[in-house]
Amino acid sequence: MTVGATALRSVLRAHPSGVTVLTATGPSGPVGVTVTSFTSISAEPALIAVALADTSTTWRKLAHSEHFAIHLLGADQAATALRFATPGADRFAPPTAWHTGPYGVPYLGGCPGRLLCSRHSTVRLGDHHLLVGAVEQVEHGEQGDGLVHRHGSLQPVPTPLPART
Repeated sequence: MTVGATALRSVLRAHPSGVTVLTATGPSGPVGVTVTSFTSISAEPALIAVALADTSTTWRKLAHSEHFAIHLLGADQAATALRFATPGADRFAPPTAWHTGPYGVPYLGGCPGRLLCSRHSTVRLGDHHLLVGAVEQVEHGEQGDGLVHRHGSLQPVPTPLPART
């Protein structure tokens, strides 16, 4: 027997998670969603994974997309994270800065990093779908402080100072 969802969420709230936005092209155009369940799976071959809830309308729109991008958000992109987390929002309308990248994948501007992925596999696990991507391309963007989700809020992660020796 496993613990309930409430107990699990209550303990995980204290664990900082990096904030990303997943974008793809769905049947009706660009789709995107804020994701904090992003992780690196393998360096060789380069694989990453994200988990999206069964109830996610975005999952249904991108479930058959062959390519997608993961945008690593910076501390100054909290508004972008909130916009892409808001149900029913026009996520690609101004002030969202974006352009069409390879394979028609929407690329957000101003991100510290971006990974272009092809679908490697998907697995349904509990109430989520695990989307595994094969990383085809990485891009370094504007450097700065990172953005994490912790205790139900978005928080900047300052660039660490070098240790004195």
